[in-house]
Parts: sequence; C-alpha cells; structure tokens
Amino acid sequence: MSGAKKTSGDERLTREIIKALRKVFDPEIPANVFDLGLIYDIDRADDGTIHVRMTLTAPNCPVAGQIMKNVEDAVKGVDGVPDCKAELVFDPPWTKDMMSEAVKLELGLL
Repeated sequence: MSGAKKTSGDERLTREIIKALRKVFDPEIPANVFDLGLIYDIDRADDGTIHVRMTLTAPNCPVAGQIMKNVEDAVKGVDGVPDCKAELVFDPPWTKDMMSEAVKLELGLL
C-alpha cells in the first residue's frame, strides 16, 4: 500500500484497533477474527485511514461481505481512526495453526 505505515509506531492505536477487532466474531466459529488469525496486517496510510488485510476460514464463506463490514465498522469506532478499508486476501491460506492458543484451547483443539 502506497504511503501506508505499520500502526506499530503508535502502540496505543494498535492496541485499541486489536481490542475493537476482538469484538468481531466469525459466525461459524465462536471466536473473534483477531484471535482466529484472520487479520494479517494493519497499516495506517498518511491520511490516517486504517487498511486491514484479512482472510476468511474458507474462501467460499457466504457472509464474507458482512464480516468485512463488521471489521471496518469496528475499526472506524476507534478514536483517532477516520476511516477503515478491509482487503480480503487468500494468500497465505488460513489454517488452524493461525489461531491463538486460547482459541485452540476453547475449541478443544489442544
């Protein structure tokens, strides 16, 4: 993304964005999109717009558009974020290994 920079330069903003993403749940798996490992990158453009590169657990997810809208709405709700654009990618493909340990434990995968 041209002109984008990692939000890691502003750790408070990054923490708040992650906190917001943890409120967005996958409708098929009872876990949030961040801890499921669906969020690949969070970048901030020069104008402050947050760009979220994300994936889905399955490429043919029937609610892909709604999940992406939920991600954008959640991030836009963070103070200091003027706008958010979610980009859907499938490379690298999502695997269960991308889930946090807590989600794996909760889902009985550990």
